[in-house]
Amino acid sequence: MLRWIASIPAAWLLALAALFPFAVMAQSGRDAASAFEAVIRWAPFLLTQGFLFNVLISVLAMLLGTMAGGLAGMGLISRNRVLRGIVQVYVTFFRNVPWLVLLFIVLLGLPFQVQTFGMTIPLPGWIKVVIGLALPVSANIAEVVRGAVQSVPTAQWEGAESLGFTRQQTIWQIILPQCVKRMLPPWMNWYATMAMSTPLASLLGVNEVISLTRQAMEAGGNYPELPMSFYGFALLLFLACCYPIARLTMRPERRFAVKT
Repeated sequence: MLRWIASIPAAWLLALAALFPFAVMAQSGRDAASAFEAVIRWAPFLLTQGFLFNVLISVLAMLLGTMAGGLAGMGLISRNRVLRGIVQVYVTFFRNVPWLVLLFIVLLGLPFQVQTFGMTIPLPGWIKVVIGLALPVSANIAEVVRGAVQSVPTAQWEGAESLGFTRQQTIWQIILPQCVKRMLPPWMNWYATMAMSTPLASLLGVNEVISLTRQAMEAGGNYPELPMSFYGFALLLFLACCYPIARLTMRPERRFAVKT
């Protein structure tokens, strides 16, 4: 899907953004004009207090998911059959569960606060969302790591073995440095997917852009013309975030394409 988004010319998207006000104004009734004015009035608040929080959630979830996924990916290529089997169950499970259901389970399963060393550490809803989103991402990143390692020609492994490298030295000093360029495009794809999935947090009561959008519509009277205006603005925010990522993903894909 991200590749399809990246294939859309930027001029088309700019035209879509330029036509957005006219699409709102095309709705019947004088309230259409006031709906667009309401969006303009609430836009700074929705951007700074809402959408940037979505970005923060996506960055933290991707960071946590990348670290856990990297370790899981190493487990998938381990020679220890028990460890490899345990990690495979973890990866298979979290790659095949609905994200929204998982978020609800994490929200209800984790406590609201943790007592440790005499201190009370709160676990607000947004932290639980970060954990809930990081779990499926880590499973998919693990597969990215496994695929990248296995894509390295066997001659690299044989050459390292002939030079007396241990398996651990071969992986960390020879194989993984070559895998970075293979892992970068799918990693960027998963970050874009993560960013587009953060509105799920609104269903868990987290005050991100969609939750604040609903509050802004209620404050504005909640008349029928408002949803088109406000949700259209939210759509443009996510498009402005994810489209550049999709375009940037195409560059390393072409640059680091494996030559056969």
